[in-house]
Amino acid sequence: MHFDTLALRATHQPDPITGVVVPPIHLSTTYARNEANELPGPYIYTRPNNPTREALEKTLAMLEGGAVGMAFGSGQAATMTLFQALSPGDHVLLSTDAYYGTPALLEQVFHPWGLTYTRVDMRDLEAVRASIHENTRVLWCETPSNPMLDIADLRSISQLAHDAGAICVCDNTWATPVLQRPIELGCDVVMHSTTKYLSGHSDVLGGALIFKEEAEFTQRVRLLQGLSGAVPSPFDCWLVSRGIKTLGVRVRAQSDTAQRIAEFLTNHLAVESVHYPGLENHPQRSIIQQQMKGPGAMLSVQVKGGADEALRFIGKLTLFTRATSLGGVESLIEHRATAEGPNSITPKNLLRISVGLEHADDLLADLAQALD
Repeated sequence: MHFDTLALRATHQPDPITGVVVPPIHLSTTYARNEANELPGPYIYTRPNNPTREALEKTLAMLEGGAVGMAFGSGQAATMTLFQALSPGDHVLLSTDAYYGTPALLEQVFHPWGLTYTRVDMRDLEAVRASIHENTRVLWCETPSNPMLDIADLRSISQLAHDAGAICVCDNTWATPVLQRPIELGCDVVMHSTTKYLSGHSDVLGGALIFKEEAEFTQRVRLLQGLSGAVPSPFDCWLVSRGIKTLGVRVRAQSDTAQRIAEFLTNHLAVESVHYPGLENHPQRSIIQQQMKGPGAMLSVQVKGGADEALRFIGKLTLFTRATSLGGVESLIEHRATAEGPNSITPKNLLRISVGLEHADDLLADLAQALD
């Protein structure tokens, strides 16, 4: 089944009683018992389970080809819950180039608690192998990475994890299941910030974990999800489900425009370098062709002249909104080092671009006038 059909079928769950085509939002936080003090169904309180959230979780599992999906109140909540399911003394291996909030969680929250971690360039398989410890429990990959768009070989890294008795987790937020299916490549868990492409309209906060199988670790994470209450509201779940219906169409259209923008910027004299999986000179080109169905709609550009010139450039743009986040229908641009703060390791002249659904010619014209 093609992805677009799968996305629509997964979110199309008519109510058997009313026949409504669009699933309802179940806002109730509690459920009534009958005269015998028995619950009529599996629901007792909305923190451990909710019909609208369950519908989204089933959809997420179907899209990624997993057995179990779990929805959270944010991408960080999903990440945090997975790390909480580990034990003090366990070790996590993390991509050097990763969303800055992930190592921040490990350093500021879990390291004092007893979790250890190492950051390694996931492109270097020998370095990955050498960094695995006896107590390594998780290899955390992010591919394409944020913000350098480096590519990790998921098949090889998953095998290294399994050889060591660890699990491989992939942050698939940027690629989405439209372009990359980590579980099919050997990963055990897929993470998403559903705030981004899955919802697609910059109006909902959410996260997700999708598990390859219903294992003991899966059950541990589910327990923590319910106990901690790190769950999205029913309305937010409904918004994400609505966004998923058009996910494939949006991602392909945005990717087509991103390809044109990357090629334009690559050939501009004011640009130092462009980081984008769709360019032929990308250093992991062969891996991209093996594990991705398209390059995506995210790119980063380094402008000649340092941070001052980069900031001057984005100040002249009129169609790109200067804002954090990504994956919405509007095009966004940000000076990434500023967003990450004083400890950022991102090049000071780097701008991260999330390509939206505006006409490609208009976006190219805007970029051209700002660079000239």
